[in-house]
Amino acid sequence: MIARLKTLAAAAVLAAALGIGGGAGNAVAATGSAEIPSRDWSFDGVFGAFDRAALQRGFQVYQEVCASCHALSYVAYRHLDALGYNEAEIKAIAAAAEVEDGPNDEGEMFMRPGKPSDRFVSPFPNEQAARAANGGAYPPDLALIVKARANGANYAHALLVGYVDAPADVKIPDGMYYNASFPGHQIAMPQPLNADGVEYGDGTPASIAQQAEDVVTFLAWASEPEMEERKTAGVMVILFLLVFTGLLYASKRKIWADVH
Repeated sequence: MIARLKTLAAAAVLAAALGIGGGAGNAVAATGSAEIPSRDWSFDGVFGAFDRAALQRGFQVYQEVCASCHALSYVAYRHLDALGYNEAEIKAIAAAAEVEDGPNDEGEMFMRPGKPSDRFVSPFPNEQAARAANGGAYPPDLALIVKARANGANYAHALLVGYVDAPADVKIPDGMYYNASFPGHQIAMPQPLNADGVEYGDGTPASIAQQAEDVVTFLAWASEPEMEERKTAGVMVILFLLVFTGLLYASKRKIWADVH
């Protein structure tokens, strides 16, 4: 728990400094601001829950689009059972990744297929390699990105659908892209989502907005996989307290009924 809180704090600093897309890197400072529209999410509110179909679609978007740059270091493959995948499917997903292990009997590290107990494999061995591959910008780990920023789900969605042509009077430096929802409007991450960029297995049309909604739902789950259990426990506690209060009141009325 302490390690997760430290990671959340670090992610918050990173998100504030760079934004979800690796930020503006060493480009211009943020000088503009943008209004982030609010959306209705299935997981909002006291009784909110994750849509399993959206979670699986979002995981597909992460795997096919985001995983080449962004890590998901605090989620293990076995956790995918919460998305509705069975044991065989999870083993197949994990085995598709190569994990460094060892040392072996000769004292050397070696590569092996992933196992359900492994955490998601990072696309880069370290931060320096990640920056070198992305023009100096660091693609942040997405495991806690939705919780690391206030209004995180709405911001992440707005960012993903916010790539538009820059106004005629705005000069975008080489290696930067215009995003209407990013502070300063200049971001180092190219537009990650494209219409029909993935082919959903359930036949859902893969528009940019749909992909953004699905992957943000998945990232919200990754940031707080225990959310549904926490909400259920909270509701049960409230119901217990209400019933207990009623019993106490009834007992009080009975005990003191003949005292006037």
